Amino acid sequence: MGKSGFITIVGKPNVGKSTLLNALVGEKIAITSPKVQTTRYRITGILNEDDNQFIFIDTPGMHKPSHSLGKQMDKAATEAMADVDCVLWVVDQPFKKSDEFILNRIKHEGLPTILVINKIDELEKKSDIDEIIISFMGKYEFDEIIPVSAKDKTHFVHLKNAILKHLYEGPQFYPEDYVTDQSKDARMAELIREKILYATEQEVPHSVAVMIETMKVNEELNTLDVDALIIVERDSQKGIIIGKNGEMLKKIGTQARKEINKIFDLKVHLTLWVKVKKDWRNDPQTVTRYGYGD
Repeated sequence: MGKSGFITIVGKPNVGKSTLLNALVGEKIAITSPKVQTTRYRITGILNEDDNQFIFIDTPGMHKPSHSLGKQMDKAATEAMADVDCVLWVVDQPFKKSDEFILNRIKHEGLPTILVINKIDELEKKSDIDEIIISFMGKYEFDEIIPVSAKDKTHFVHLKNAILKHLYEGPQFYPEDYVTDQSKDARMAELIREKILYATEQEVPHSVAVMIETMKVNEELNTLDVDALIIVERDSQKGIIIGKNGEMLKKIGTQARKEINKIFDLKVHLTLWVKVKKDWRNDPQTVTRYGYGD
């Protein structure tokens, strides 16, 4: 009988947690972007390999929140460390004072923790990796310290073998054909938001939420009709999202549609709308309604 278990992926914003999750699972289930705080809620990715089932939980980057959305994101990251078998702490540079926030959470839980040094493909020499390792030594009794490249899948066999030591023999928690427990509309909304993150700058990407209003499959034509609502906090942001003569909104829609086509193997007809909800990130009820709270 194979092993099964839950593994939480934690780390500061923009260290490559979602890229690591996608690479481990072998499918894009978490959006990525160069922007910090791309991930807003916990995402489950499932890898079935050699009768073993790895259930990875990707989390928002741990930080000190400044608004209601940030508080829910931090709550999601913290709660994801409960009742798991192993923690992957992902880093990409030497220990800094800002890492103490995560370190204290890990110490509090006392779980088996593997320090994963990501983005080694971007480091010029081995001594750069050694510098990171030395800076973290003595901070916590890590079960292992493993340098990886999520981009190139370097040292993934070593990483998975290290995780397996902390999983348990028993039945699998999910069917073998599952790669995530996310709903289809949640995945589509996130793919649309990803394209907005890449297309916009400054405060706009952080002020955006996306909700799928309607989704209808035409089995005869093998098509999927989707109406999605993009929510922003300011009229000026709405203007940026729409763009001159609607060009920006068209660009976002075209790119999102291509991604959705890949995942659902259907011809997608995507209609996007933009709405202003002033300061929605500071309203706990609105944050919850948009899918980022309990």
